[in-house]
Amino acid sequence: MVSRSCANFLDISSWDLLDFPQTPRTLPRVMTVPGIITDVDGGDITSEVTSSSGGSRERKIIVANMLPLQSKRDAETGKWCFNWDEDSLQLQLRDGFSSETEFLYVGSLNVDIETSEQEEVSQRLLEEFNCVATFLSQELQEMFYLGFCKHQLWPLFHYMLPMFPDHGDRFDRRLWQAYVSANKIFSDRVMEVINPEDDYVWIQDYHLMVLPTFLRKRFNRIKLGFFLHSPFPSSEIYRTLPVRDEILRGLLNCDLIGFHTFDYARHFLSCCSRMLGLDYESKRGHIGLDYFGRTVYIKILPVGVHMGRLESVLNLDSTAAKTKEIQEQFKGKKLVLGIDDMDIFKGISLKLIAMEHLFETYWHLRGKVVLVQIVNPARSSGKDVEEAKKETYVTAKRINERYGTSDYKPIVLIDRLVPRSEKTAYYAAADCCLVNAVRDGMNLVPYKYIVCRQGTRNKALDDSSPRTSTLVVSEFIGCSPSLSGAIRVNPWDVDAVAEAVNSALKMSETEKQLRHEKHYHYISTHDVGYWAKSFMQDLERACRDHYSKRCWGIGFGLGFRVLSLSPSFRKLSVEHIVPVYRKTQRRAIFLDYDGTLVPESSIVQDPSAEVVSVLKALCEDPNNTVFIVSGRGRESLSNWLSPCENLGIAAEHGYFIRWNSKDEWETCYSPTDTEWRSLVEPVMRSYMEATDGTSIEFKESALVWHHQDADPDFGSCQAKEMLDHLENVLANEPVVVKRGQHIVEVKPQGVSKGLAAEKVIRGMVERGQPPEMVMCIGDDRSDEDMFESILSTVTNPELLVQPEVFACTVGRKPSKAKYFLDDEADVLKLLRGLGDSSSSLKPTSSHTQVSFESIV
Repeated sequence: MVSRSCANFLDISSWDLLDFPQTPRTLPRVMTVPGIITDVDGGDITSEVTSSSGGSRERKIIVANMLPLQSKRDAETGKWCFNWDEDSLQLQLRDGFSSETEFLYVGSLNVDIETSEQEEVSQRLLEEFNCVATFLSQELQEMFYLGFCKHQLWPLFHYMLPMFPDHGDRFDRRLWQAYVSANKIFSDRVMEVINPEDDYVWIQDYHLMVLPTFLRKRFNRIKLGFFLHSPFPSSEIYRTLPVRDEILRGLLNCDLIGFHTFDYARHFLSCCSRMLGLDYESKRGHIGLDYFGRTVYIKILPVGVHMGRLESVLNLDSTAAKTKEIQEQFKGKKLVLGIDDMDIFKGISLKLIAMEHLFETYWHLRGKVVLVQIVNPARSSGKDVEEAKKETYVTAKRINERYGTSDYKPIVLIDRLVPRSEKTAYYAAADCCLVNAVRDGMNLVPYKYIVCRQGTRNKALDDSSPRTSTLVVSEFIGCSPSLSGAIRVNPWDVDAVAEAVNSALKMSETEKQLRHEKHYHYISTHDVGYWAKSFMQDLERACRDHYSKRCWGIGFGLGFRVLSLSPSFRKLSVEHIVPVYRKTQRRAIFLDYDGTLVPESSIVQDPSAEVVSVLKALCEDPNNTVFIVSGRGRESLSNWLSPCENLGIAAEHGYFIRWNSKDEWETCYSPTDTEWRSLVEPVMRSYMEATDGTSIEFKESALVWHHQDADPDFGSCQAKEMLDHLENVLANEPVVVKRGQHIVEVKPQGVSKGLAAEKVIRGMVERGQPPEMVMCIGDDRSDEDMFESILSTVTNPELLVQPEVFACTVGRKPSKAKYFLDDEADVLKLLRGLGDSSSSLKPTSSHTQVSFESIV
């Protein structure tokens, strides 16, 4: 059902919705806060919703596409019957937690429930199973799951691009809209049952990648984790997706994002860097992305198997009997086992071709080796799946006709629904397991094989024999990095796969035993319970500082995100600063140039007429000492700002200072030995020639290597390498090497915007004109030095009266400043307000003239 999925959707989505029929809500209102009944239809729930549920049970809300339930209608009564699906990961992960932990499941059923029955079914599922059903209409389900998930996301995440219409479906916006609509329904269901301050929400897999945006919009401080069970493709593949930004921002609205392998995490981080300009860093072993003041953590840990479930099946008499039957059937032969879904990415055909090469190359194995390939039912349909199935049968038939006999078939295809006990018996009996997928998110077949080969007492395997196993696994599956004792292969290299199978079959018993013991130890200690507990511990750690910061929701549609900043951080308004400005007689005003007065990305670098007019108005007030503090050179700044005669300029981060246009440029730094330039320039030039898109800026005081136009990853890598290189070369020189935003800069020691502002204030104090108000506005890292310096300088005991300080950053982001302005337009609006205030005041003193020589 599509219950309320479209309600209030236009406030978060900028496109037209699909015209799905509305059905009444089936889930009754629930008590999310003791004593308060919440009706979600009554309007938005904000982040201010609070809970007083002291002593409530710890609760985890697990959200997945499908509920961990099996459903069927009773033939006699016509009633729906439900029971737990013991093989469901969502159910098995409970093993990582105490019995006191409550689990609530949100997801869809694997059957279509009539609208008239949905209310009764919802009530039963909630009361008997603690499950909340998300009823999707059949049309929406097909477009959401079979359409967007299986025919667009799944192939793309497995590196398959729709180059031609008959090989993969090209992007269809209606399917994307269905995906978003389905995610909205899931969010509505979560909203009906969540206790936002106490519950942890854990979302599973790629079906629900924009769900975090809907949840974060309702509850800014929701405790939210996500785990991706499929691969995450490289940026070159992912960037082809037209809705790439919406999905990335959806995931970034989580507190913790989990991946099976570092490769998948690395690809995600690369996409965030290349498409959203986000950098990441590792803090005490935890990888984190700074996203508008929130730290989004990355978790890398492959999921495990449920040991108890596997061992319980091994203990069945039917399993032991079937194992002996298989051993008798293939007596005198080596049994190689493959268990795969009928999927174009599982590499079944490549596996068969590799076996064909095995028989061609190693003729002595003919008649002695059998591949039993169990084919699980396909999870999706389409031309590709049909072609893969056809090729599998044709290849198997060819091999059997060429190398088989009347009583020997080298390839045994089992293409039917195989009972779990029979499948477990094949695991236990197999001499080698071959997993040849060309791309797979995790693939637990090797894990299950190892556990089944370990066996249990008096059952599937002879208890007196040492436990052995051999694995040949594709290097492109998620479990490969954790299986260090396996023989890893490139599935596309069928000769290498054939050689690997031969090596596995002729391996000594001692080596097989050692490899098996190593694998079994890892698998048994890193089971599904360990995986779930480890993820949740990291999620709890990631959410610890939720209430230590103020939150703002910003952005529209699926671009929504939460800005999380210090509680004291607020916007600087004209109304707030003007009263202080009017009552003070001596004011120091420090302004950055790029990104503050002029847009950072602007091609036109000189100031607009409006900027010049505003600066001129401020400078003409004799009570103001106004300085532009910039990293730019003195010549360009003095030319651009020449109409402002009383404007002070601190160029090249304060290396050169001039108090007004009539003064000479002065510097307090003694002329240092410039031999360091001859050391730095060749190094920077070599990196520039090796890194396309980079350049060198020659300043009078510094040399700067820019890499903003280079490949983001390569430029960043080269910058790190250059930083280490230059620090070693310049270890004994009176200079510092600093890395900034897309730059590496070498400059004399003691040069910074912070020191420049400090010297100006000290000069005013020494002249008997200590400032009563200090305002500083800037936008980047170098301005943070200025904020910090001003805040420490004004607390100097030499200042008899503590001035009012307004340190303000441009843009809502973490900063040492107490205030923020949104952009350059906001800066001009504020300065214009101060200029207008100056013109309405009568001069009370002559303009402060301070010789820079008096400072030093």
